[in-house]
Amino acid sequence: MSSVAVLTPESFAEHRSGLKDQEMTGGVPEDEAYIPTYLEAFPPLPEKGAPGDKAGEPAGAWSSKIRPIKASVITQVFHVPLEERRYKDNSQFGEGEEAKVCLDIMQRTGAHIELSLSKDQGLSIMVTGKLDSVMKARKEIVARLQTQASASVAIPKEHHRFVIGKSGEKLQELELRTATKIGVPRPDDVSANIRITGTKEGIEKARHEILLISAEQDKRAVERLSLEKAFHPFIAGAHNRLVQELSQETGARISIPPPSLHKDEIVITGEKEAVALAIARIRAVYDDKKRKTTTISVEVKKSQHKYIVGPKGNTLHEIMEATGVSVEMPPLDSGSETIILRGEPDKLGPALTQVYAKAKSVMVVEVTAPAWLHRFIIGKKGLNIGRITQQLPRVHIEFTDGEERISLEGPTEEVEQAQTQIQDIINDLMVRMDYTEVNIKQRFHRHLIGKNGSNINRIKEQYKVSVRIPQDTDRSGLVRIEGDPKGVQLARRELIEMVQRMENERTKDLIVEQKFHRTIIGQKGEKIKEVRDKFPEVIINFPDPAQKSDIVQLRGPKNEVEKCTKFLQKLIADLIENSYSLSVPIFKQFHKNIIGKGGTNIKKIREETNTKIDLPTENSNSEMIVITGRKVHCEAARDRILAIQRELANIREMEVTIPAKLHNSLIGSKGCLVRSVMEECGGVHIHFPSEGSGSDRVTIRGPAGEVERAKRQLLQLAEEKQVNNFTTELLAKPEYHKFLIGRGGANIRRVRDRTGARIIFPSPDDSEQELITIVGREEAVRLAQKELETLVKNLDDVVEDSMVVEARHHRHFVCRRGQVLRELAEEYGGVAVSFPRTGTHSERVTLKGAKDCVEAAKRRIQEIIEDLEAQVSVDVAVPQRYHRAIMGPKGCRIQQITREHEVQIKFPERDDSTGQEPPPQENGDASPEAEFVPRKCDIIVISGRAEKCDLAKADLMALVPVTVDVEASYDLHRYIIGQKGIGIRKMMEEYEVNIWVPQPEQQWDVIKVTGQDANVERARLGLLERVKELQAEQEDRALRSFKVIISVDPKFHPKIIGRKGAVVSQIRKDHDVNIQFPDKGDEQQDVIVISGYERNAEEARASIQQLVAELQEMVSQDVRLDPRTHARIIGARGKAIRKLMEEFKVDIRFPQPGSDEPDKVTVTGLPETVDNAVDHLLNLEEEYMLSVTETETMAAYMKPPSRYGGAGGGGADDNGGGPAKGFVVRDAPWNVPGNKAPDMSSAEDFPTFGAGVAPKQTSAWGPKKF
Repeated sequence: MSSVAVLTPESFAEHRSGLKDQEMTGGVPEDEAYIPTYLEAFPPLPEKGAPGDKAGEPAGAWSSKIRPIKASVITQVFHVPLEERRYKDNSQFGEGEEAKVCLDIMQRTGAHIELSLSKDQGLSIMVTGKLDSVMKARKEIVARLQTQASASVAIPKEHHRFVIGKSGEKLQELELRTATKIGVPRPDDVSANIRITGTKEGIEKARHEILLISAEQDKRAVERLSLEKAFHPFIAGAHNRLVQELSQETGARISIPPPSLHKDEIVITGEKEAVALAIARIRAVYDDKKRKTTTISVEVKKSQHKYIVGPKGNTLHEIMEATGVSVEMPPLDSGSETIILRGEPDKLGPALTQVYAKAKSVMVVEVTAPAWLHRFIIGKKGLNIGRITQQLPRVHIEFTDGEERISLEGPTEEVEQAQTQIQDIINDLMVRMDYTEVNIKQRFHRHLIGKNGSNINRIKEQYKVSVRIPQDTDRSGLVRIEGDPKGVQLARRELIEMVQRMENERTKDLIVEQKFHRTIIGQKGEKIKEVRDKFPEVIINFPDPAQKSDIVQLRGPKNEVEKCTKFLQKLIADLIENSYSLSVPIFKQFHKNIIGKGGTNIKKIREETNTKIDLPTENSNSEMIVITGRKVHCEAARDRILAIQRELANIREMEVTIPAKLHNSLIGSKGCLVRSVMEECGGVHIHFPSEGSGSDRVTIRGPAGEVERAKRQLLQLAEEKQVNNFTTELLAKPEYHKFLIGRGGANIRRVRDRTGARIIFPSPDDSEQELITIVGREEAVRLAQKELETLVKNLDDVVEDSMVVEARHHRHFVCRRGQVLRELAEEYGGVAVSFPRTGTHSERVTLKGAKDCVEAAKRRIQEIIEDLEAQVSVDVAVPQRYHRAIMGPKGCRIQQITREHEVQIKFPERDDSTGQEPPPQENGDASPEAEFVPRKCDIIVISGRAEKCDLAKADLMALVPVTVDVEASYDLHRYIIGQKGIGIRKMMEEYEVNIWVPQPEQQWDVIKVTGQDANVERARLGLLERVKELQAEQEDRALRSFKVIISVDPKFHPKIIGRKGAVVSQIRKDHDVNIQFPDKGDEQQDVIVISGYERNAEEARASIQQLVAELQEMVSQDVRLDPRTHARIIGARGKAIRKLMEEFKVDIRFPQPGSDEPDKVTVTGLPETVDNAVDHLLNLEEEYMLSVTETETMAAYMKPPSRYGGAGGGGADDNGGGPAKGFVVRDAPWNVPGNKAPDMSSAEDFPTFGAGVAPKQTSAWGPKKF
């Protein structure tokens, strides 16, 4: 008894796909009920052939499927004889043209090429790569490395197309295979010769292949048989069965033109014998039908022709199959309604009956109705049309968008009933409904709609009409109003009035400098929003910044535009007035005092004068402070800043009257003349009035003595300019300038005093560093020029001289990397001073340079030697712990003393072995001399002249820091230190002191301040001031810590907080309090804590209680709204729903996505506002649902009908509703008694490849291999 197993169709199809038809069937008839055996469905793999097996026998069913796997990479080797090599230069094999060509071919094709030279000087080429790459590379190698020959082969012209192949594929393949170039003549060329270019071997191969193609085509024949088109259906047969059978029997290919192509020619191709046989059979059919058939003509309405033809002509084939009669239909583009039936006389009657039956099976009727009426005919949610289609389900009703017709298609009787019902609906609507069209310019459409459709929705609700405004893309101005006749007229009148009001609009261009645009717009558009809120009917357009345009466009009602223009003009005038700028020169050392502690001074000036004040950066050399604002305010700020500077130093300001015409000449080229006066007079500031102002007043500001000096020089220069203004220039090397100026300007002052001319040297920033300018009366300038030229000439005459310097003084000159020698060279025109080398025991020093420079340098060296001989050393005892403070940052304080007093100061080596330093002296309670015992590491040595050493010692002792104690409560220490120490660091930097705060565990109330006496006193006062501020803040903090606890039902908490915390933030801001809500895990969820001043906290509590009282009066109501309308009610980014909530003073909550009740909307608020909001929401739902249902219904009716797929036309797929049985096999191994079906979940029966399951050794898969 056979067993049957069920498998899925997919698994069987996968195994069965490679079996041949005859092997699968195995001689059993192919019947759907046939169940194959397991071995038939799944043949075993072929076993290894026995020695006696025949090699030619197939190895079973699997042999036809198993194919050897070919390697994707292949290698070809071919040889180019010496006589055919294109490049025969053997001197540099691998480096010549052949190698370059091969590299180029490898890059282009991706193949790998190796060249080798054989003994006969032939070239062996090995090409490796994918097949396509190798063939392309071989073709290029032959073309570029081998000499080319050419030959022609002649074949019949009609065979050329077979050589070329489809889209030239055959020709390309032939060229690649033979490595040749094959040229086929064009169709219009009479020549039949095909030209082949390449190597001799390639030419022979290509010629052979072409001749083979031609020979094969010689065996074939093509015949064209011209037979009347009317008899083609009889030759083809129903469903083309007859012609297919004929092709199979004869082996010829028969091509009959389709019915739509009016050609009589039938083409037959194939072997000559097969073609001849097919022609004979076709002629026999044609002759038989021509003799026996006759025709009749019938008239059928053109609209019914498609039902006779049927889908893809199937109905015509069915008539022919049933009756043997051919039905000839007129072309679709023809107006003819005549149908011709051709066939044997006794069969024409049944055929005619079938034609009429098919023609009348379906009827199409068109009902005329205005296009605007279509949606009313369909009805709300498709109610009207749905009623008809339910009664007459076989009738298809189609509305064509934009056309005034409705198509009805279906059985004749039902179509007539539907037509009557639709016509009744149309007649009724024509009586009750009306429409009108208004032509409104497209630019007004968005204003008619209003923000979020507010205007158009109001008109729709008020007049119960539908208003259709075309899309912008339609470029149409026609607005259509449909509905109740009276409402249509009222709506039309209101729309026209709105348009008339809008036409009263005007556009105005306002010229505003582009630099003010950003200021007018404000940050994130805040300022322009205020303007737009003030003039809501005016549209303000700013140009794009990239356009560099100054035109700002205003558009709106005439009066509003004028008001907005005046407002903006006033705003711009204020901006222009506020953009006045003033620069004030302030000495750099006073900038920090102008800023003040924590920026207090500068903030106060800015706020009180309403100006913008910009100071230069710390690392900048500029002294200018820029003030921006109104002119009056800028001048007030300038006066206040100058007053601070006057308070800090003996700064005096003086005005000098100098005629304005002399100002430019006094300033000089690029300001060189006035700059020289400022530098000469101790850096005073000289301010000339702006050009064109006409003012004669020049302001001089600086130390009192220097101001007087600058005044005298300016007046002297002005007098000289008035008497005789003459200027000349002189060139001198920059290294001579210091010598010409002399120490402290002595040399140049002598020249100026003798001649009366002013001599100006270039500043370091000037581009012309060699240019010296002489200004004054002509005779004075000439005299000064002569003296300077003499000096420069002497400097150009280089001499060499020597002097004796005792060896004990040599070290002073060469120590510190020759610092003294460098200073001598800079000061005396680059003179070179050479001291003898160490160990030569010589005392002679050589000087080389200009004569005057050498003499001056000798005098200076002699002065230095005298100082060294008169030098004394003074010991100054200062505790080592103060040495770093005395030196200052990078030793700047010591360097200043050494420069000022011309002494040398030497600090001792640091001694760290003494352990802990004694505590610092505090407030000078005891005399340092009485207690301090100096050690070697405390002694600082000052070397120099005796009188200068005393002065240097006094300055040095003034730098020794002192320490004072400042009383400050321990509780305030952390506030004085500040976050991450920022507060204490700022004070130390400001007062240049060190401030020591005790450790927290010590809890001392004393802070120690260490530094120079004057700085310590300033720091002490500043620290006491800070303590007062902190104490005041502490008292204020105690007052602000008053707490009020209020109990509020947790359900009201979100309302008190508000959207994004808006409500609670406003309460906090209004009452200056902090409001704390309970956390989620707190036990008392109803407690709200208010902290702040007592009065403010009580007021905040009252505000919250009032808010809770209002919330308690509120009610919540659920309303059911269709989910399809939710998005439109909410609006873009929630704008519409927010506006609605603000308008009705309610809160509206929509369900979350995936909610169990997707249509439930909750409205919360006062009872009367909730009712109003719910009514409004229901009205919106009704309006939006009308649009939604219209869209859905119209979309459903616009779809083309499935006319031919009726209930019974399910086709091959409609084979009952039961589940598929799967694929069934007999005699499966698991159905044999004693065996069981394999366990699909077992890793042993079905192991996973690559998994770590250790199968048993008895597994069918064999032992595990590694």
